[in-house]
Amino acid sequence: MSTITLRSPHPDALEELVSGALANETRRLQAAIARTQAQLAAFEARYAMSTADFLQRYGQDQVEETLDTIDWVGEARLLERLRHKLMVLQDIRIENFCIEN
Repeated sequence: MSTITLRSPHPDALEELVSGALANETRRLQAAIARTQAQLAAFEARYAMSTADFLQRYGQDQVEETLDTIDWVGEARLLERLRHKLMVLQDIRIENFCIEN
């Protein structure tokens, strides 16, 4: 576990500011995940194949490499990274908030 100490000349607003920034980033990541999932759903509908099946076939060189397949792989990898970032962000806790004089 990591700990970060923040110091500010405006301690009364610090917790609210940090909490708000974390909430905004959470919403931003959730929106990005939704957009990426929509892109993946479009590929799945166009090619009548799930992303999991596509990635398996792609990994075994059973899929022709085109701009669409490159984009599909990129979107799948992006979704994985976005989900990981969201998980890390959602695990952040603000504890022991105190104002020092």
